[in-house]
Amino acid sequence: MNYVMEPVFRSGCSVSTSLDLLGDKWSLLIIRDIFLHRNTFSQFLKESPEGIATNILTDRLKKLRAFGVIDFVQKSADRKIKSFYLTQKGIDLYPVLNSLSNWSIRHVDFEKHELVEETIKTNKGKSDAEIVETAQQEYLAYRKEEFGF
Repeated sequence: MNYVMEPVFRSGCSVSTSLDLLGDKWSLLIIRDIFLHRNTFSQFLKESPEGIATNILTDRLKKLRAFGVIDFVQKSADRKIKSFYLTQKGIDLYPVLNSLSNWSIRHVDFEKHELVEETIKTNKGKSDAEIVETAQQEYLAYRKEEFGF
């Protein structure tokens, strides 16, 4: 796929447009992983529990970068290693991830990962707006420390 071209949207519906950009099985998981400080190709493959294939990961990283959701810097010690980070457009997706997570916790019976259980405990009593603001600020602080901007 060539992601240099402008995307073609199925309709003028904002939900449909969002799904055209982010609605595949993997894109939001990659964004989640970057929020969790997994930011190299190797980390996406080894540390993400869902087990994405390398060809799909490569495709989604290119797509998300072409849409301006993520970008990367190359490590100075090893120019082959790219460290991906969220742009402001990507950071603005945190409320979407938070809402999807809350919906699943409320309506789906599943074995929760220890990180989910810890997050539920930490966020108890906080509003969604407070949770989102805290997560976004933490990510921006991490990005500044890790990448210098």
